[in-house]
Amino acid sequence: MSHIDGFVIPVKTARKAEYIEAAKQIVDLYLKHGASRCVETWGAGIDQGERTSFPRAVQAEADEAIVFSWMEFPDKETSDAAHQAVWSEPAMQAMMETDIVDGKRMIFGGFDLLLDAK
Repeated sequence: MSHIDGFVIPVKTARKAEYIEAAKQIVDLYLKHGASRCVETWGAGIDQGERTSFPRAVQAEADEAIVFSWMEFPDKETSDAAHQAVWSEPAMQAMMETDIVDGKRMIFGGFDLLLDAK
């Protein structure tokens, strides 16, 4: 059964192009290390919400957009191995030295697939 790792990330709207370039490099690393699919999305029409919302969850500022991404793996073991391998890549270390993403406000987690209707 597939395993999905999901992410909600605030990104400065003015830095969208930079984020896309960094995401392409990260996606390539994850595909190299076992991900079967990587998806990056840019928020469009996301409301602040009165109690909860993606912007509230990551404490998004007025000049930030919400990125929702996910990666699919054959199983959790492959996901765990991929994360370990990718985070040891020098290219990933170099990307993390940039300030494109505030990792302290990123939400992430792993999920086992229950249903995939197409």
